Amino acid sequence: MKKRSAVIRLIAVLLVMAFMAYTAMFGLGSDQSGSVYDVNLGLDLRGGVSITYQAVGEETPSDQDMEDTRNKMQKRVESKSTEAQVYREGADRITIDIPGATDANAILEELGKPGSLIFCTDMNDPEGTKVMDGNQIESAQAGSRETSTGGAEYIVQLTMTEEGQQAFSEATGKLVETNAPIYIIYDGEVISAPSVNEHITGDTCSIDGMESLESAEDLASTIRIGALPVELKELRSNVVGAKLGEEAVQTSLLAGAIGLAIVFVFMIVMYRIPGLAASLALLLYTGTIVVLLSAFREEITLTLPGIAGIILGIGMAVDANVIIFARMREEIGKGRSVATAIDAGFSKALSAIIDGNVTTLIAAAVLYILGSGTVRGFAQTLALGIILSMITALFVTKLILKSFYALGIQHEKFYGKTTNVKVINFLGKKNICFCLSAIVILAGIGTMIYHGINGDALAYSQDFKGGTSTSVTFNENYDASRLEKEVNPVIAEVIGSNDIQVSPVQDSNEVIFKTPELTLEQRTTLYDTLEEKFGVDKTLITNENISATVSNEMKSSAIKAVLIAAVFMLLYIWFRFKDIRLASASVLALLHDVLVVLACYAIFRWSVGNTFIACMLTIVGYSINATIVIFDRIRENLKAMKKEPLEKIVNVSISQTLSRSINTSLTTVIMVIVLFILGVTSIREFALPLIVGITAGTYSSVCLASAFWYVFTTKFGKKSKK
Repeated sequence: MKKRSAVIRLIAVLLVMAFMAYTAMFGLGSDQSGSVYDVNLGLDLRGGVSITYQAVGEETPSDQDMEDTRNKMQKRVESKSTEAQVYREGADRITIDIPGATDANAILEELGKPGSLIFCTDMNDPEGTKVMDGNQIESAQAGSRETSTGGAEYIVQLTMTEEGQQAFSEATGKLVETNAPIYIIYDGEVISAPSVNEHITGDTCSIDGMESLESAEDLASTIRIGALPVELKELRSNVVGAKLGEEAVQTSLLAGAIGLAIVFVFMIVMYRIPGLAASLALLLYTGTIVVLLSAFREEITLTLPGIAGIILGIGMAVDANVIIFARMREEIGKGRSVATAIDAGFSKALSAIIDGNVTTLIAAAVLYILGSGTVRGFAQTLALGIILSMITALFVTKLILKSFYALGIQHEKFYGKTTNVKVINFLGKKNICFCLSAIVILAGIGTMIYHGINGDALAYSQDFKGGTSTSVTFNENYDASRLEKEVNPVIAEVIGSNDIQVSPVQDSNEVIFKTPELTLEQRTTLYDTLEEKFGVDKTLITNENISATVSNEMKSSAIKAVLIAAVFMLLYIWFRFKDIRLASASVLALLHDVLVVLACYAIFRWSVGNTFIACMLTIVGYSINATIVIFDRIRENLKAMKKEPLEKIVNVSISQTLSRSINTSLTTVIMVIVLFILGVTSIREFALPLIVGITAGTYSSVCLASAFWYVFTTKFGKKSKK
C-alpha cells in the first residue's frame, strides 16, 4: 500500500468513524435519528403502555382458559415487541406491558378488542349455523401469492385445530356445490364472507381476494385476536414510566463509555500499534451498533438482556483482534517481517474467528427461532453484534493496521513479538480441576435440593413466581430515581425483600409497585407505613395478585432452545474439526459453566428473574467461543507436532493461546465490572452473575475443555490425525 493511498484510506475510515460516533451520540435531524436516544428501549429502561383486560361474563373463567388466553395474547403482542410481557392479574384479568409505546389509544386500536369470533353459514342466524369458533383457529397470517398472470394476490392463511379441520371439511363439502359463502363474524359484525370454491379437507385454507396486504393483515389480526378462549374487554390502560428510570439509562451509558475507555487503554498498552488500530475499529463498531439499533428500532427492543448481547458482541470483537495480534507476534518472533506477519496473523487467525463466531451465531439463530420474549430480544442483539464484530475485526482493523504500516510505522517494536512461550502443564493438574469443579457443582445441587425441600430450590423473583401489584397515589410526583432511593427501601423493610419493580404512571402521581406475593398482614402493615411515611390516603391503595411474567411456555421454550442450540453447535464443531470427541468436550465445558453459575445462584441466593435467562444465554455464547480458539490451535499443532506426545501438544496449545484467553476475559469483564459499580440495584444483580459466568467460561476453556478431549481421546480412541 503506497503512502498516499494509506493516508486517503485512513482519513476515510476516520471520517466514517467520526460520523458514526457523532450520529450515535447526537443523532441526525430534530428527532435525533440514529442516536442512542432513538433506540427502542424496553419497559425496564424507557417505559411503555400497560393495558389490563377483564373477562366478559358473570362466571369466572377456568384457570386453563385464562392461561390459554394469556399465551395467545403473548404471541399476539410479540408482533409489537419481542420484549412485551403478558401476565394474569387476579382471577379474571390479563395485563399487557408493551415497551417503547407512548400512546395507549393507538395500541388499543391496533391490538383490537379481544371479542368473540365465529364462522357460520347464515349471517342472520350465526349461532344456529355455526361451523366453528375462534378456539378452532391455531393461527392466521397475511401473505401473498403469484397469480396465473404473474401478478400478486393478497391472502389470509388459516391453520385450524384437528376439531376445526373436521368441522370445516364437513361445511365446505356441502357448500362447494353452490359456491356459497362462509361468514366470519366478530362481535356480531361480518368482517369477511369468502365463497367456498373447493372442498377443504386439510388443516389449512386461504381467504383470497384481499384488496391489499394491509387489509389482509387487518383481517388476520382480527381473526387472531378473536381466536381467544375467553372474551375480554378493556378495563384500564396507562402509559407507565421506566422500571429502572432515567438514571439507569444514564449510568449504563456512562459505564459503557468508561468501560470502553479502559479497554482502549488496555489494548494500546498490551498490543501497541495493533492495539490502537483495534481501539479505533472498536470505536467504529460501537457507533455502528447504536446506529443499527436505531435503524431496526421497529424490530429490536433493547432491555437489560439486550445490553448483555451487546457486551458479548464487544467481547467477541476484542477477542478476534487479540487472536490476530497473538498470531502476528508469533510470526515476528519467528523472524518474519512486520508486513508478512500482519498478513499471516489475519490468515492464521481466520479459521478460529469464523468457527467461534459461526458457532455463536448458530446459537443466536436457534434462540431467536424457538425462543420468545427476552430470549428473542437477546438473540437479535447478539447476532447483530457478532456479525458487526467480525466485519470490523477482519476488515476495518486490517485496513487501519496496514495504513499505519504504509505511513512508516514499520519497526517490530511497535507490534511486539513472541519468541518462546512458557509451556504450562495444564493436563498434569486436570484431576485437581475436575475435583474443584465437581465440588462447586455438587454444592450447588445440594443447596438446591435443601432449599427445594423447604420451599424453592432457587430464589425465584416475581418474574418467575408472580406476586402482588399495588397501586399507590402519592401527594406529589415521584420519578423512578426518587422512588428507588426513598420509597423502595421502606417497602423492602416491610415485606422483607428487595424484589420490587416500580412503574410510575405518566401524568399522574400514581405508582404501581410489583412485589412478591404479600400476606394480609404485610398488606396492612404496608398501607399503614405508606400513610405514615409519605402521607398517602391508604383508602385509595389497591392491589391484585399477578401471575409470573415469565410463563411456563417461555421457560420451556428457553430450555428447549438452549438444548437444541447446543446440539447444533456440537454438530457444527464435529463437522469443522472432524472429531466428535472434541465437539463433545466443547459442549461439556459449556454445560460446566452453566452449572457453576447456577450453583452460585443457589448458594448465594441471587434473585432469579428475567435477566437470569439472558445471563445463562450469554455464558453459552461466550464459553463456546473461547474453547474453539484453543481447539483450533490443537488442530494446527497436531499437524506441526506429529512426533510429539499428545499431552505435550495439548499443553503447548493451551499455553500458546493463554494470553488471548486472559486478555479477552479481562476486557469483557472490565465492561461488566464498570456496569456493576455504577449501575442501579437491578443492573448490579444482572452484572454480578455475568462476571462469574465469564470467569467460569475462561477457566473451563483453559483448564477443562482440552482435558476432557484428552481423556476422551486416550480412553476411547487413538489420537486423530489431521
